[in-house]
Amino acid sequence: MQPIIITGGPGAGKTTLLKALSHKGYLTFPEVSRTLIQQQAKLDNGVLPWTNLPAFAELCLVMMNEQRRLAQKGAMPAFVDRAIPDICAYLTVGGETVSQHYLDAAAGYASRVFFCAPHEAIYQKDDERPHSFIEAQAIHEQLIMTYKALNYEVTQVPWGSVEERACWVLARL
Repeated sequence: MQPIIITGGPGAGKTTLLKALSHKGYLTFPEVSRTLIQQQAKLDNGVLPWTNLPAFAELCLVMMNEQRRLAQKGAMPAFVDRAIPDICAYLTVGGETVSQHYLDAAAGYASRVFFCAPHEAIYQKDDERPHSFIEAQAIHEQLIMTYKALNYEVTQVPWGSVEERACWVLARL
């Protein structure tokens, strides 16, 4: 099975939605970039997106490829918190060239992608999310454009309780 992507700008409740899907028995995979930022920030010469975006993107690519491989092994739907097309969008936002190997690697997911929009009421900056809310909205828009350009079907998840959002997503599988 091809993994199902849940994505969108920072501060959209993606991680909370993935946790709810996990509690319903679905296989879920955490956001690679957040994990990498936490790991790399502890290293003296750690690679972070705001200091070396191209190198950080390569680290993300390796881990996201592995997540996709593991998700494809399952007998039931698996959800990923962001995916390789996100790398393409973030490279674009950062003014970097999106090389062909990212575009090629961006395939292999379910064609329908579930998008959660940033919500100002829950948005909080932190060590892994240094963007302002306005920047989060711009990232969200770039993500939509990137996924559409890669021929994915963009499906906006309506705002609501976590349970409502999880049920809404599951009803559209």
